[in-house]
Amino acid sequence: MTRWIGFRHDGAAGFGRLDGETITVFEGDLFGAPTETGRTLPLAEVTLDLPCRPSKLIALWNNFGALAEKLELSRPEAPLFLIKPANTYRPSGATIPVPEASGRALYEGELAIVIGKAARDVSEAEAMDHVFGFTCINDVTSAAILKADASFTQWARAKGLDGFGPFGPVVATGLDPETLTVRTLVNGRERQNFPISDMLMPVARLVSLLSQGMTLEPGDLIACGTSVGSGPIPKGATVEVVIDGIGTLTNRFD
Repeated sequence: MTRWIGFRHDGAAGFGRLDGETITVFEGDLFGAPTETGRTLPLAEVTLDLPCRPSKLIALWNNFGALAEKLELSRPEAPLFLIKPANTYRPSGATIPVPEASGRALYEGELAIVIGKAARDVSEAEAMDHVFGFTCINDVTSAAILKADASFTQWARAKGLDGFGPFGPVVATGLDPETLTVRTLVNGRERQNFPISDMLMPVARLVSLLSQGMTLEPGDLIACGTSVGSGPIPKGATVEVVIDGIGTLTNRFD
């Protein structure tokens, strides 16, 4: 397993391999053939940055059996999703202001697939060849905006506010997603704990189906959806999304 991290040091952006509390600095293209520079940095001396820069963030709805059962939802035949814009991206450690007009924000701890090789019309058998790794994501939603207009459910606006798609702290490779568990903590109290094995559409099927007619580019994220336990973020609260093997995504919401 390798954990790739983005950082800022002395005003410059960089990336590298995280080994314990030390970053081995690389250069080039993370999704191409990055090369070691020979430099190392202590993790304590850098500011965390995004581990990759997606061209798009695809966010799934109704992809976990427990939540579908609770909400009495039927099993979807194809992925149900929206696309979150780049202004939602924030790294672990960032403080995220919640606009008053958005009302209360809701947390949704999720696993995100990171695409490593362009995928268009790939089969399920081919799909994992296009997956680079995985990261943690908090797919934040404004509850007030979502259903403010009875004629139109505003998914894109409710989930598209600045900072409403933080992810990180690393991209981890070499993981078996079926063995992973997502935990979400609010001010240290566990609010979500669910297995990825409960996904209605597992990773390979998601990548294959989403690639039909839509090119998935290197660095793109697919947020796999959340399960039961999503809820409001109190003002000033710290939300942590924890996945063993990846780490802890931590953000304060003001």
